[in-house]
Amino acid sequence: MTTWWSVGVRWDAAAGVPVLGWRGDRGESRERPLLLGERLGFRAVGVRRCVGVARGGRLTRCASGAEVGARVTRAQCEECARLDRARSVAADTLSDDPRPYRVYLAWFGVGMVKVGITRVDRGAARLLEQGAVAFAWLGSGPLMAARRAEEAVRTALGVPDRVPYDRKRAVRAELPGVEVRAAQVREAYRAAVGLPGWPESLRRTPECVVVDHGGAFGLAGLAPAAAVVTGLRAGGVVRGTVVAAAGPDLHLGDGRGAVVVLDGRLMAGWELVRADDGADDGEVTVPVRDVSAVQGGLF
Repeated sequence: MTTWWSVGVRWDAAAGVPVLGWRGDRGESRERPLLLGERLGFRAVGVRRCVGVARGGRLTRCASGAEVGARVTRAQCEECARLDRARSVAADTLSDDPRPYRVYLAWFGVGMVKVGITRVDRGAARLLEQGAVAFAWLGSGPLMAARRAEEAVRTALGVPDRVPYDRKRAVRAELPGVEVRAAQVREAYRAAVGLPGWPESLRRTPECVVVDHGGAFGLAGLAPAAAVVTGLRAGGVVRGTVVAAAGPDLHLGDGRGAVVVLDGRLMAGWELVRADDGADDGEVTVPVRDVSAVQGGLF
């Protein structure tokens, strides 16, 4: 009988939906989309294992099957993480990729704009994976030209290349409307494309087209989170209705208005089995952090 290990949550950019993935103990893989309004319930079994290394769309198993901590979001042992970083655009250790890249501006909330790059053939997948509520392309070209443009925008406009997930989660239930979001992206776009010294090989996007993910994420009417899962544990159960999903985060409702956020990266590396049917939504018997007071103090 095949044992299935979670590899976490990814986004299908074409369909605009999050996808749960598993790897079998003999190398098999399977996925299924996770839809808003769907009930999700699972129990963690055993210990959390390293998921291995992804290369060219394929996942190579960890040679040692090392155990990893329950609270880390990157479910890799030190050796697999080192191999990942050795050929990584994000870690700045891959400079000879001949494929074209895009530079983008991503918006996560008021005052939370970041600049980044992604491969052209990935489309908007990177933006969905980060939980970008809105975004616009700035330009496209070779990898190193995209990197130089990213750094120029970051330095000149004072915007970061990363926004912590705790900050993103804290504002999702209190975001301004679509038009306000678009206006803030357009303002940042005008400032970015007006900068001097762009690399000649990078073609600037001639018009600001703002893409909004609020609908895909299910953010309209989203209730503030009461708690955030900090890690799974053997025998621990998570059960709820998916009321929103943004990046790796699944916002799970209990049917009575309370919402718990589960970072899908914490699922990776665990053997997950279906929780017993019949129990009420909102059953969470894994460690959580109360964020209700924190969120209430932001506004």
